Amino acid sequence: MLHWRLPLAVGVWSMCVCLTLTYEDDIEVNYADTYYNEITEEETPEPTPSATPCSSPDLTKWDKIFSMLENSQMRENMLLQYADDIVKVEMGSLRGEILRFVAQYGGSCGVAVETAGRRMALQLEGRLRESLERLKFGDYIPTAGGNSVGNSNNLEAMLQQLLSTARIQANRLGKLESSCFSNPGSVKATSQLSQGGSTDHREQEVTTQEVVLEGALAVLQQTRMELQEVLSSSRHRYLPGGNEMAILFPMRSRRIYTSVIPDVPLSLSSFTVCLWVKPVTVSNKTVLFSYGNRRNPYEIQLLLSHTSALFTIGGETHLVEARGVVKPKGPPEWLHLCGSWSSEQGLASLWVGGKKVASTPGVAEGHILPDGGSLQLGQERNGCCPLTPSSSGNGVPGFEAGFDPKLAFAGSMTGVNMWDKVLPEEKIVQLALKEGLGCEHRGNIVAWGVTEMVPHGGAQFIN
Repeated sequence: MLHWRLPLAVGVWSMCVCLTLTYEDDIEVNYADTYYNEITEEETPEPTPSATPCSSPDLTKWDKIFSMLENSQMRENMLLQYADDIVKVEMGSLRGEILRFVAQYGGSCGVAVETAGRRMALQLEGRLRESLERLKFGDYIPTAGGNSVGNSNNLEAMLQQLLSTARIQANRLGKLESSCFSNPGSVKATSQLSQGGSTDHREQEVTTQEVVLEGALAVLQQTRMELQEVLSSSRHRYLPGGNEMAILFPMRSRRIYTSVIPDVPLSLSSFTVCLWVKPVTVSNKTVLFSYGNRRNPYEIQLLLSHTSALFTIGGETHLVEARGVVKPKGPPEWLHLCGSWSSEQGLASLWVGGKKVASTPGVAEGHILPDGGSLQLGQERNGCCPLTPSSSGNGVPGFEAGFDPKLAFAGSMTGVNMWDKVLPEEKIVQLALKEGLGCEHRGNIVAWGVTEMVPHGGAQFIN
């Protein structure tokens, strides 16, 4: 038994030794201290003081407001960017849908309307550009020679041409619209292009074409109205007869008139006086041209009375009257008046707009106009009213009294001329042309633009 156990113990011990030798190559055990963490009482470290946390300063009211503004600005920018993106996307999608719609349902009428509209727009644009270029380079600017009527005529003719073109294009567009909706061929072509489409699609196509036509007609009508306004404005601005200036009488007043100082004496046995007037209002007696002396203040008078024109030589008893020559209503318009008289024949004639409207024989026959009188426009010196302190320096010898405000003229006056003879009929007709060159035919007694004329009160020269 002992002999059996001894070999068994030796075998077990041999196996343990072998296992121990096998694991010694892979595992190393280090029993030394890795860290030295022991703290003795003599080496106790002092605690490190921690830094004081930063205390945020108190925000003032203005700091808070600025912060709010910055936040609101940022939000606003974000919203604008977002809205811009949305608009771009939506417009892109809308454009795509419209292009698809046009490509699918656009018929012959749509193409014809588009072509006609483009052609009309190009024609109107070309004419307007031509007018603007001519205006820019001075074709309508009055020259130093004094011919503004021709330029005004060119402007008016060009505006009339543009207005006529707009009307013609509107008529063409209307005919095109009626043919599109009444021509069977067009309807057939449209139906062929929209085969397979529903009735709603065809109705949408017709509605779209109507909208396009209505828009084009509206544009043409607006252009026509603007051209009419420009034409009306040009008619009211330019002066008739080629004149470059006028005298403005802004209101009826005893202090507003114009003195005329002729270079030659007015001792005449015949004469012709002509002028252009645009009255704002006409009373029972409105004086345009007046000459007289202390003995007789009514030697020559050219008057307006409501709708009538009056011409007097040598006093109110020698009166020539033409009724219904002045329009009582409507905007003020230029009116050309001429009065002629001959002492030898005693024949006095009144001309309105180049037409003889009244003629009276036996008027102041054998009479000679006296020299040394006072000639004025827009008033008469009749000695009716006492002299006021403010007008004491305006007295003329023999006419120290003031004017009557009821007789004053209010409006514009130009082209005042006087000759020492009776002008022939064709000459007066030429002077009465608004588009003519009457300014070149000046009188030898009173010449517009040459003879001295002195405005008083609020009267003034205008261009």
